[in-house]
Amino acid sequence: MTTFDDRENAFENKYAHDEEMKFRAEARANKLLGLWAAELLGKTGDDANSYAIEVVKADFEEAGHEDVVRKVVGDLGDKATADEIRSKRAGLLILAKEQIMKEV
Repeated sequence: MTTFDDRENAFENKYAHDEEMKFRAEARANKLLGLWAAELLGKTGDDANSYAIEVVKADFEEAGHEDVVRKVVGDLGDKATADEIRSKRAGLLILAKEQIMKEV
């Protein structure tokens, strides 16, 4: 292998790692958002965890996180606006990234 091949492989590995970390952070932020919304809905224990998993699954409907926002808005009704949910998710994404970095 040449130095160029080594560098190319290193860049590809870094890209794959970065994408995996991004995916994990997004999924964790969605789960945390689901747990927050579950609390607002009065869900606890297994019900709250099941709801959080539903929120995570909602993210696979389309690219981006608007599908998650729509689900939570629909479920919460007048308990939170779409902008409040987006803001909460943004804060939880930062928290999720911090948590993942501590685990690595």
